[in-house]
Amino acid sequence: MTDQTSDFGEHPHRIVDPKDDGVTRIASVNVNGIRAAARKGMGEWLADREIDVLALQEVRANEQILTKLVAEMSESTGQQWHIHEEEAADKGRAGVAILSRSEPAAVRSGIGDGHPQDQGRWVEADFTLGDGSTLTVASVYVHSGEVGTEKQEHKMRFLQHMRDTLPALAEGAEHVLVVGDLNVGHTELDIKNWKGNRKNSGFLPEERAFFDAYFGDEVGYVDVARRLAGEVEGPYTWWSYRGKAFDNDTGWRIDYQMATPRLAERAEKSVVDRALDYSLRWSDHAPLVVDYRLP
Repeated sequence: MTDQTSDFGEHPHRIVDPKDDGVTRIASVNVNGIRAAARKGMGEWLADREIDVLALQEVRANEQILTKLVAEMSESTGQQWHIHEEEAADKGRAGVAILSRSEPAAVRSGIGDGHPQDQGRWVEADFTLGDGSTLTVASVYVHSGEVGTEKQEHKMRFLQHMRDTLPALAEGAEHVLVVGDLNVGHTELDIKNWKGNRKNSGFLPEERAFFDAYFGDEVGYVDVARRLAGEVEGPYTWWSYRGKAFDNDTGWRIDYQMATPRLAERAEKSVVDRALDYSLRWSDHAPLVVDYRLP
């Protein structure tokens, strides 16, 4: 378990969770705008979290701004980050990035047929592991969608692109990890109020069917956080800013780490870094942090 401060005192965003020797810590979070996240306390969270690879979604900033803010957030610790990002075609929206302590062997951006609405939603980085094998990490931000609108058409197209891409990724590297805000709750355990959302984007049967494929024999990836948590409600990763959703833990588990089977077997611990209090949130999402024992 993580040890968070309980008095909201000097370091209210700090999480102390020492990393075991030989472990690679990979985290993913939708920051809901990197400028706001940095202003609200993301840097304090990042300083002590011992993260090796950090995937960001909904960055909503260009590379220059992202690089500047990451440097400012890491100044107190002297951490240096390699940054690979893709900005959305629609400036100030979407945007994904991968930050890493070691330099990637290769980076790529984009998915599908180059549709402008899909820009700023998929980036990949390859890392060479100690045994010479390759780990490919993708940071992904799936469209939120809206039933009966073009937004939902964009979302369904993107989910199909993922269905086509995931097997190819698995063939191209020994280990693949696809992480991010995928904007779909796969099962009833993933949404607190699932009965009231059966006809809403995010829990539609046709969306969930893609996840049946991703995590089934058809594609063969593993939902790492679910495997480690077991068949329990949540742990949720997103709560609306409206009403008492956060206080009542009326959340959605829509942030994932999807791993190829051999990599999933190396996952030792999964934690959702939920803020101690509504007032301490620096995003409407919480980071999903997983420790892997990599070669």
